[in-house]
This record gives sequence, C-alpha cells and structure tokens, in this order.
Amino acid sequence: MVKKKYENIATKEQAIAEAKRYISNAKETIAKSPIDPYGKIYEDSKYVREGAGIAYLAALKAFDGWLLGKGVSPNKLPKSIEEYWQIEKKIPYNGKLSSDFTLVYQNLHIGAYYQGMVDITMIKNGLRAVKEIIGMLEK
Repeated sequence: MVKKKYENIATKEQAIAEAKRYISNAKETIAKSPIDPYGKIYEDSKYVREGAGIAYLAALKAFDGWLLGKGVSPNKLPKSIEEYWQIEKKIPYNGKLSSDFTLVYQNLHIGAYYQGMVDITMIKNGLRAVKEIIGMLEK
C-alpha cells in the first residue's frame, strides 16, 4: 500500500522542503520526454507540461515558506497569482527575485504548461529560476 502524502505545511522549513521536493519531481517528469535529434526541443509535451506545472508550484511553495518564516499563518497564505506578485514586490532582492519569478511564470506556467511549448532552453531557464527563488527565499 502506498502511503499518501498530504500537505500539512506549518513552518518555513516544511515549505522549503516541499519546494525542493517539487522541483526534483519536476525535473524527473520532464526528463521522461525524449529530446529531438538536434537537442533543441522535447518531443513529448505531456511530460513537459506536467513537469512545468510542478516546477511552478515549487516556486509558490518557496514564497509560502518565506511568508511562514515571517509569521503569516498557513490559512492566510496567498490564494492567487496576483497575491503572490504583491508579496514578491515586498521582498528585497534588487530585482533578481522579480526577474526569476517572471521567468517561472512566463516560461513554465504560461509557455510550457498552458501553451505546450517544448523549447529546451526556455524550460531550463525556467527551472533554473525556480532553484534561484528557492535559494533566495530559504535564507
């Protein structure tokens, strides 16, 4: 029997650990797609879409962790992307966080997940941005 894992995140450490788990799962999922012979695109958009969605959620989990670390209660965490953008504007990282969050949103959430884009460079830039966000918000 497989033990189900339900999210019961109450601390910054738990949220960051989940973000790291999500990004790892995202990479594993995307890696299931074959790459074209020229090394430019993923050939199976299903895996790319799934992985991009998981990676996007990893970034949101990192923001949740930062908020929990600032004393926000779990039931007061953002419920929409607009709320996450408002939070991002309040975190001082000299524009780096904003740039990375823009990449995650545009490359992974909109481009890969919604539109089915399969450009390897675009996806890798989005995944790198998620890792950067986790690293910044973990501190």
